[in-house]
Amino acid sequence: MKTQVNNIQEKLEKKIKRLTGKAVADYNMIEEGDKILCAISGGKDSFVMLDILLHLKRVAPINFDVIAVNLDQKQPGFPAEILPNYLEEKGIDYYIIDKDTYSVVKQKVPEGKTTCSLCSRLRRGSLYGFAEKIGATKIALGHHMDDIVETLLMNMFNNAKLKAMPPKLLSDDKRNIVIRPLAYCREKDIEQLSEINEYPIIPCNLCGSQENLQRKQIKAMLQGWDQDTPGRIENIFKSTQSVSLSQLSDHDLYDFSTLAIDRTAEPKEQEFGGADISSSNLIDIKNIEIVNAS
Repeated sequence: MKTQVNNIQEKLEKKIKRLTGKAVADYNMIEEGDKILCAISGGKDSFVMLDILLHLKRVAPINFDVIAVNLDQKQPGFPAEILPNYLEEKGIDYYIIDKDTYSVVKQKVPEGKTTCSLCSRLRRGSLYGFAEKIGATKIALGHHMDDIVETLLMNMFNNAKLKAMPPKLLSDDKRNIVIRPLAYCREKDIEQLSEINEYPIIPCNLCGSQENLQRKQIKAMLQGWDQDTPGRIENIFKSTQSVSLSQLSDHDLYDFSTLAIDRTAEPKEQEFGGADISSSNLIDIKNIEIVNAS
């Protein structure tokens, strides 16, 4: 049994390392001399991301540093000792930021309303500021492919926007770059590896208690698709990498107003399907009677 678990662990680690390495290379996420702020929340995704980034640090042909950073949001009952104990035991450099964003969220958001949006903004702002303070050149977040697809669908369904989470992002003020090394990885693989590695997972009391979150509904829908149509989640994600602006409707990104035909070139034979077209089959435009509908 132990051998079987070890084999599964080895395969999962190999798969996640390969996909993470490909994402890092595709988007030039990590460069020589980078100092990566690895945001670790205590959830499965950030634990796996931290391990993979430390692995890349050991084997990559470039030099870069990885610093684990946790934002202690002062949630009631938060086990503040778990992460420091774990990181010290592993010999991982880390910082703990003490910032009471929990009280701000509870004060600003009415009871029963979704806290995720404000909580995320406050957390991101804290990480941005701290990254500058310690001289970090990149901020690594643990979002995976499922997160990206969920965000894409949520924006489509609820906000009428075609946007998701990019694997690499320059902040609006251009002072920070966010990277998502797990962008090519599936949540089910991350979850399975996390269980095998027995990370000291810390639940989030702000988000986890909200059972009716729209993201949970989207997640349930995607899980159904994953069972019924394997590969659909991957295809939705890949569609964000293969965008045809002329086949969408955004007139700010594509100039539909000045489209004009150009018949200077000879038509290709295959455009007619190779069919014979004789004059008897053509409509004589001159002899068409125009009827006034009025």
